[in-house]
Amino acid sequence: MFLYYGGYYGGYGMRFDSSYLIYLLIALIVPMLAQGYLSSTFNQYLRVRASSGLTGADVARRILDRNGLQHVHLTEVGGRLSDHYDPSRKTVRLSRDIYHGTSIAALAVAAHECGHAIQHANAYAPLQFRSAMFPVVNFANKFGYLAILLGFIFGGSSFLLLGIILVGVTVLFQIVTLPVEFNASTRAVAQLSEMNILYGNEEKAGARKVLTAAALTYVAGAVVAIAELLRLIMIFNSRNND
Repeated sequence: MFLYYGGYYGGYGMRFDSSYLIYLLIALIVPMLAQGYLSSTFNQYLRVRASSGLTGADVARRILDRNGLQHVHLTEVGGRLSDHYDPSRKTVRLSRDIYHGTSIAALAVAAHECGHAIQHANAYAPLQFRSAMFPVVNFANKFGYLAILLGFIFGGSSFLLLGIILVGVTVLFQIVTLPVEFNASTRAVAQLSEMNILYGNEEKAGARKVLTAAALTYVAGAVVAIAELLRLIMIFNSRNND
């Protein structure tokens, strides 16, 4: 959820703000490019069958068992690109295309989610920190923009500052997510290589491309969130200087 304010805020009349234009371009273009690259890369390698003939479910189960995670469950979930690891239930959930698929994309995504399960088992610090942030982030998501809105309505700097701090918490969460995702992808490629699930440089390169494309969507989200936070800080400073 984004609140964009292009003029002045607080009742001194409207004026053009070039920072709004810059932010709007970032908010629109960066995610669009990242999502477009993910879609094209994923669809490309979804059509390329891996030589092993294994399904995503086969690969996930093998990786989990190899790392002593026989207790981690593996299930199919609805939706597209809805794959995830649920640490609370110790379950890897794979979408239909990934669970039943034998493509390079399917194996790469399945291995990536197992990478998160391995992180959880190994108490990977960034993942633990990210998990600990969940309650605070949920609160920040619910009340951050409400505080900002109240700050604009009533002209109170305290509400606006509180809102900015809460938005800052959500930005920190997105930044912490980056090493978690990149590390899971690194683990995925390592597992696929060590277990000889992918053959030859072409298949390995394809898996890396899919995982890199997915990671870039998180980078894009973080960039937009940082730009939004900076814009809110500029608004706050502008109000205090007027």
